[in-house]
Amino acid sequence: MRPAVLDPLFASVSSLPGVGPKAAELLVKLTDRETVDDCRAIDLLFHAPSSLIDRREQPGIARAPQGAIVTITGRVDRHQPPPRGRANIPYRVFLHDETGELSLVFFRGKAQWLEKQLPIDETVTVSGKVDWFNGRPSMVHPDYIVRESEAENLPLIEPVYPLTAGLSPKFLRKTIEAALARMPELPEWIEPALYEKQGFSSIADSFRMLHEPRDASDIDPQAPMRRRLAYDEFLAGQLSLALVRQRLRKVAGQPVRPTGEISRKILDNLPFSPTRSQTAAVAEILEDMAGTERMLRLLQGDVGSGKTLVALLAIAAVIESGGQAVLMAPTEILARQHFATISKLAASAGLGVEVLTGRTKGRERDAILERIASGEAQIVIGTHALFQDSVSYANLMLAVVDEQHRFGVHQRLRLTAKGISPHMLVMTATPIPRTLVLAAFGDMDVSKLTEKPAGRKPIQTITIPTERTGDIVARLESALAEGKKAYWICPLVEESEESDLMSVEERYQTLTKALGDGVGLIHGRMSGPEKDAVMMAFKNGEIRLLVATTVVEVGVDVPDATIMIIEHAERFGLAQLHQLRGRVGRGDEESTCILLYKGPLGETGRARLSIMRETEDGFRIAEEDLKLRGEGELLGTRQSGTPGFRIASLEAHADLLEIARKDAAYLIERDPDLTGERGNAVRTLLYLHRRDEAIRFLRAG
Repeated sequence: MRPAVLDPLFASVSSLPGVGPKAAELLVKLTDRETVDDCRAIDLLFHAPSSLIDRREQPGIARAPQGAIVTITGRVDRHQPPPRGRANIPYRVFLHDETGELSLVFFRGKAQWLEKQLPIDETVTVSGKVDWFNGRPSMVHPDYIVRESEAENLPLIEPVYPLTAGLSPKFLRKTIEAALARMPELPEWIEPALYEKQGFSSIADSFRMLHEPRDASDIDPQAPMRRRLAYDEFLAGQLSLALVRQRLRKVAGQPVRPTGEISRKILDNLPFSPTRSQTAAVAEILEDMAGTERMLRLLQGDVGSGKTLVALLAIAAVIESGGQAVLMAPTEILARQHFATISKLAASAGLGVEVLTGRTKGRERDAILERIASGEAQIVIGTHALFQDSVSYANLMLAVVDEQHRFGVHQRLRLTAKGISPHMLVMTATPIPRTLVLAAFGDMDVSKLTEKPAGRKPIQTITIPTERTGDIVARLESALAEGKKAYWICPLVEESEESDLMSVEERYQTLTKALGDGVGLIHGRMSGPEKDAVMMAFKNGEIRLLVATTVVEVGVDVPDATIMIIEHAERFGLAQLHQLRGRVGRGDEESTCILLYKGPLGETGRARLSIMRETEDGFRIAEEDLKLRGEGELLGTRQSGTPGFRIASLEAHADLLEIARKDAAYLIERDPDLTGERGNAVRTLLYLHRRDEAIRFLRAG
């Protein structure tokens, strides 16, 4: 159902001139697509240049500055091939202009080709970097060589693109030019007033200017054509989110009328009182669920802020109203962690809790499915297996989704399209800056947990260079002898020739050698049962030191672990360091986080470690992380359901995100099915940004 006008842009990249099977695979990698069939010409148009090369400087040979890229026009004087059998000596070609002589240098140069390109006595124009040595200028492998008659074909301003190994800059530019030639004129979806106020150009002209920059200012994020494309990208995203919300709201939610009986039992058995922000969040959730519209709320809470209790009290309210609830986690280890925590609290209120993951098989699975279908299982915890076709619920009224950024809007679309219509509470332990909340969760109301439970002590954070690793091991030996528990985090699973980082397996071996038996190992390549066994041994004290990758970043709860050592901390993002640090300081003992770094530190690495020492406030850390890294890395990869913007930047274009959000809400309110004149143009925008699922969702009505 895609508009026919877009067909040329949605042809596979393999249909572009000169793109064979190998090049097509490289373009798939470059554009982050999965297959050649899925990689289209339009994907290349969204691959924006990151800088440009300016070849306009034509100073003459004698006045060419050292190391500068210049363009020189001169007459070819002579060729100087290397002596026979001396392949290590370059082939030289000399040319002159009225100011002096220039040597063109070619390593392993082919005489036949060079004689054809640079005939003696011909006037040619060359462009490249000039180097001076002993008062003589040379140009090694000129970027361009053109005859006098073809000089106008030499690009004086040239865009520079991010590349992938094996892809040449010239080939990529040529391929993008071929994709650009397919760009049709499209209907305008931007309101005339905004179009004029922002100084926008048409979508076709914006893409042309993006890939044919005329000046350094055209590469700036604030260039009008970049702002136009950023607005479009935000609008497509916000419309998709608004469509999800509209569809979720269309399906009436079941009003939740709690008695408070189960909640009271849970609260009476708690060893602490809920914080003010926990109480406020529960009140917001109960108010949402009391209405006839389905709740769609994001619960943001820093590490250890008590999101699980808020979720359980929401679940209790649903069970008091005769319903069931599910809690969906992104990984098996996190699902089982939630099961262990919630089972204890639920037992005091006599609630039936089940865990269902991809690992649940055979008779055990059949029995659990039967208890879910009958309603005997009031709380079901698991992974995405909870929404497989084989699972049917007696009366599902609430779905709690943990670590939402790992699921994303597509899973919400699929969940809704399946016809399941529970209220939705989405939780994240990764504090998210406001602009990123708008971008990734623009369709949600937000509750924040800003306090930590009473009794939690600050975590002392210190930075130590890797040269002092031996001292850390010695101090660790004493701490373990006193009965303390510690984590040691490594960035890699196994040794790599390309990296000097210590692998988790190698570190495990060195620590076992130094400290003896009480050392365990856990990483993502281990099977579920293996990971569970190690975690259980760590919890009950058989293992005192757990060597791990970031598999323990989220949801692992061992309250008596008080030491966190993060190796090569400079390689981790701020949010990830904060998550890892949050694995300690969960009990009433004082805890320490040691950030081992390899110097010398770059500016970003130094800033990260400094912020970690200064604060434990996850919301401040998230804002700083956005400044240091940009939104692309902040929550993981595009496949994880994050915004993954290709042109837009939350830092540079936050004002446009606000406008796009309001415009999307206005559009959907005025034209819910996008069938009016502007609505039809907006459908073209959604297709252009490959939001096909949102369109299908819209058509399904």
